[in-house]
Amino acid sequence: MIESASPDLELTGAERYDRWRQAAFESHNPCEMHLDRPADFDASLRVLDLGAVRGTSFQCPPLFSARTPRLIRLSDPEVVYLATPRRGRVEVGRGDSRFVVEPGDLLLMSSSYPFQTGLRNESGAFALNDLLVPRALLPETLRPGSHSVSLHFPSPTGLAALLVQLLTHLVDDYAIYRPAHTHMLGTAAVDLVAAVLTHHLDRPLPPEERQRVLTLRVHDFVQRHLHEDDLTPATIAAAHHVSPRSLHRLFQQNGTTVGAFIREQRLQRARRALADPLSAHLTIAAIARHHGFARPADFTRAFRSAYGLPPRDYRERALRS
Repeated sequence: MIESASPDLELTGAERYDRWRQAAFESHNPCEMHLDRPADFDASLRVLDLGAVRGTSFQCPPLFSARTPRLIRLSDPEVVYLATPRRGRVEVGRGDSRFVVEPGDLLLMSSSYPFQTGLRNESGAFALNDLLVPRALLPETLRPGSHSVSLHFPSPTGLAALLVQLLTHLVDDYAIYRPAHTHMLGTAAVDLVAAVLTHHLDRPLPPEERQRVLTLRVHDFVQRHLHEDDLTPATIAAAHHVSPRSLHRLFQQNGTTVGAFIREQRLQRARRALADPLSAHLTIAAIARHHGFARPADFTRAFRSAYGLPPRDYRERALRS
């Protein structure tokens, strides 16, 4: 479920700022905020409910905020924030340490410790996606303490890069998620955060966590190679240094098969392309080929089975609406 807060332009800038700030407090936590020109304020905030986990995407004019000891004593949701800027940069201060988070970087913070952030963009509005994970959902050995209140992953690789991809697409692609997906997305996000912290803090990962992390890595690999004809269980297994039998067992534990997962992901990508006006000049056969279906007849049959309509009818209905 998505909730949006976009201040009413009929209000004054100061009133819009107050309303947006209150929405930000409710979605995150109370902070001191300082804005150079509240009279010209214009911003937006979107919130994606993933069960206990929450994703947000917001843009606003450059501003300064501070999570102070007094505010922490008054209200602490005890969450871990994971954020990646989309436009602009975040200047973070904690005690004597200072660092700058650029677009594509990953930032981890805790609501239980003081920090200051400057949201900066000299060429327009600042924009950021973040994820709020309750600390109680993380394994006890990984819950951030004073040693890891602020973690900065510049130009992240591996699991941290995968987490940035999740943050980048989670809220932006909310319209394609079914209600049943949201809980699964929240669970996957917690598993991935635990894996990133485990790797960074050099802690051993329990066997069940290793299985979940492997699942996330395999799913990411499939998403990045969906358009390739040679995407097979053998190539996926080889890329992750496991046997094909182990790969099949991994998918069976999640109630599906490798082939069914690949087909479902390809169909979802093709369905979005069919409904996209920017792809209206492409033939259905071209869209099918681009998303891994070499034979148009196979694509039509699979699409009708999955969505109850042939691709042509679905496209016409989607573009009309």
